[in-house]
Amino acid sequence: MNSQECLIKLRKSTGMSRKEFCAYFEIPYRTMQDWELGNRTMPEYLLRLMAYKVEMEKLAEKNKDKRG
Repeated sequence: MNSQECLIKLRKSTGMSRKEFCAYFEIPYRTMQDWELGNRTMPEYLLRLMAYKVEMEKLAEKNKDKRG
């Protein structure tokens, strides 16, 4: 799976629209659009950082729900 496909999969896993995802990560909409359409290549390290943040926040939410 290339970075383009991984980015789309990551965004969809959050349930966010492209616009919401851009606002969340403070990425210009046009840049995100170019990455998803394959017009530009996204840096691999950035994709890993974004995936890490999404996973850590999901984990934090689970822990928060368990504590009540």
